[in-house]
Formats: sequence, structure tokens, C-alpha cells
Amino acid sequence: MSIPPPRPGKLSLRDLLQVGAAGLRSRRLRVLLSALGIAIGIAAMIGVVGISSSSQAELDRQLDRLGTDLLKIEPGKTPDGKRTQLPQEATPMISRVAAVESVAAVGSLNGVYVYRNEHVGTGETGSMAVIASQASLAETIGFSPVDGRWLNASTDEFPTAVLGWTAAQRLGIDDVESQPQVVIGRQRFGVVGILAPVEIADELNNAVFVSWSAAQKYLGFKGIATTIYTRTAENAAAGVRTLLPRTVKPQAPREVLVSRPSEALAAKMITEDTLSGLLLGLGAVALLVGGIGVTNTMVISVLERRAEIGLRRSLGATRSQILMQFLMESLLLSTLGGIGGVLIGVLVTVAYAATRHWPAALPIWATAGAFAATLVIGAIAGLYPAVRAARLTPTEALAAS
Repeated sequence: MSIPPPRPGKLSLRDLLQVGAAGLRSRRLRVLLSALGIAIGIAAMIGVVGISSSSQAELDRQLDRLGTDLLKIEPGKTPDGKRTQLPQEATPMISRVAAVESVAAVGSLNGVYVYRNEHVGTGETGSMAVIASQASLAETIGFSPVDGRWLNASTDEFPTAVLGWTAAQRLGIDDVESQPQVVIGRQRFGVVGILAPVEIADELNNAVFVSWSAAQKYLGFKGIATTIYTRTAENAAAGVRTLLPRTVKPQAPREVLVSRPSEALAAKMITEDTLSGLLLGLGAVALLVGGIGVTNTMVISVLERRAEIGLRRSLGATRSQILMQFLMESLLLSTLGGIGGVLIGVLVTVAYAATRHWPAALPIWATAGAFAATLVIGAIAGLYPAVRAARLTPTEALAAS
């Protein structure tokens, strides 16, 4: 009676993990460098996604705070290309629209400049605009002074001014008490307030505001509005935007431009998304390079361990067991790099968001996708070296060692 040949034992998942980990521990420096390549690619991709998501979260927070119901009305051009003017009765006409909650006009004072004092050269204007403003502008825009106060009825007839955030920085004024006066035109104006930055209307940050009456009295302002800001009822901005051109200028509605400042923030986000897509592509290239590094490491490992492969084959290990051993090593190596890359990417996202005062946001799909990409890279990178190791016969492996 013949005795059947012994069947090779089966390697459990635990056995494969132990054998794969033992193979990695024998080449720690090389493994670390290969894992670093994977980690850099994963960290780059997670960092880009995380920073982009944090930027989007900040945009959503800004829009929730500032609202999307602010409209900006400006004069357009006539059919022959000439610049038009807004009618003087435009502001009261707009205020009669049912969905309009507040309205305020401003007028740019061309040729009028602001200086810290009389000793500053006339050419050193700092590109700051001087704007005549109605008192309701603060309510309409949502101004919040960081020092002092906004223009009101008590200062309406006097030469007083409020500085936008950027204008105050360019004038070197940190608070109202340190610089009680500035020179506008040839007239001294008392500084009564400094405004916080205005995200939704950036053009106002580099402006110096004087009251409508004071601008007419001291600076030769003609009372012609150059821009009108309107705050509408919630979710009514689109309808009011369509209605305003005919309200402001019924005889020529095409000569009135109505825009939504919140759309500029959204456009900025689209630009950042384009850059994020480019960086994401660079991260994918880095991940590909890391995968090539893993393949190189595993190929060298197969060449160096031919004696081990031959011995294991001689003791009964099957081709599939050898293949699974080296494939598991590649997967563990990639997973090690993937975990490091995820941690680095999360830290980069949180740190960058903290420096910009953004809410840190990282989608779950980003980390899940990173781990999935890690496993795919590990499997692809280790497949060829594993197949090459499995094809070695015991005699070939021992003879080449």
C-alpha cells in the first residue's frame, strides 16, 4: 500500500502577516526610505484635499456670516461706450422696493487724496480712495469698527473721517487716540473710527470715509452716487437683482450694472480649486514615484533572498505561498507609508488651517481613498517581484545564491 505524499500546510492570514513583517524587519532602513516615498505622495494628496476643504468651509462660514443678499449697483456705459451716472433719485427709488431692507450710496471723490499730515508729499497718496458715504452704509455692509465708531448724525456736518482697515495700515494708524486727525484735500479731518476688514466688499478696505454732507461742504462733492449697496430680504437677492436696473433707470436699464459681491468670493474659490487640482496631480505623481520605489525594493529583496526562497521551496513551500509572502511584504510596506502619509497630511491640514484661522475640514473619503490607494499601489508594486520569486525553483534559487 503506497503512502500518499504529504500535503503542504496552509498559511493563515496571521502566518502571512508574521512572515511579511519578519521580511521587512530584516531591511529596516531600506523599508523606511521606500515607505517615505509612499508617505510623501499620500500626504501631498491628503494635504491638498484637506486645505481645499478647509478653504471651502471658511467660504461657507463667511457667506453665512456676511450673507449672499448684498447687491452692488454701479453705472454702466451707453451704447456708444460713454460712462453714465446713476440718477440722484436712485437711492430712494431702490428703498421703495418691497424686498429691500437697507440701501446706502457712496460717492468716490476723484482727485481728492488723504495724507497722515501736511508734511507728506502730495505724490505719496498710497492709492487710497476718499469716499463720501451715507450713514446707512454700516448697516447695509455690516461694518464693525475695531476702534472708535462709524459716522452718525452727530458728526454729519463736521470734518470727520472713518478709516478702512487697509487704509489705516497704510497711514500707520493703529488706533484713534494715537492719530486724531488726517489731512484730506487741504482740510484736516478728525478720525473717529477704524473699521475691521470687510471680506465681502474688499474695495472698501482701502478707503477713507467721510459723511455725505461733510464731503459736499468741505471737499466739493457734487452729491452724485458712484455705487449703491443694497441688502435684500433672505433668498430675494436674485429677484431684486433682476428688478433693480429698471428701478434705477427705467428709460435705459442696460446702463445699470448690478452685481452680487458674494459671487466674487465664490469665483475666488473656483480659482483655488483649479490650483488644488494641479497640486493634487503633483501628489499623484509623487505617489507613483513612491510605488516605483516599493517595486524596486521588492525586486532587490527577491534577488537578495534567493537562498531563503530555495530553502523554503525545498521544505515544501508552494509557489502560491511564496507569491503571497512577498505580496504581503509589499502590502505591509505600502500600508506603513500610507499610515505615515495620512498622519502627515492631517497635521499639515490642521496646521495650515490654524495659521489662516480657518475651520479644519478633511472629508472621510479622502482618508479612505488614501488607504485604498495605498493598498492598490502595494499590490501593483509587489505583484511582479512576488511572481518572480514564485517562479524560482528550489534548484535555481539555491544555485544562484
